[in-house]
Amino acid sequence: MSNVGSWNDAAGELNAIVASFDEGEVSVDDLFVKLERATAIIEELEARLRATQAKVEELAPRLTRVVDEP
Repeated sequence: MSNVGSWNDAAGELNAIVASFDEGEVSVDDLFVKLERATAIIEELEARLRATQAKVEELAPRLTRVVDEP
């Protein structure tokens, strides 16, 4: 996985890349580099979401047992 830092840092970097596209600040030379970086960030964040979902699905039954105990 690519090192993208914290969730907020990654989201901020991704927003900055998108903003540079919206503002027309990207040269043809930088286009591929920025697209590649944006893809790496998105893939990393998706992987984190999948891992978090798996942890939640694992913990949910345990939490239900604790809450349902008399």
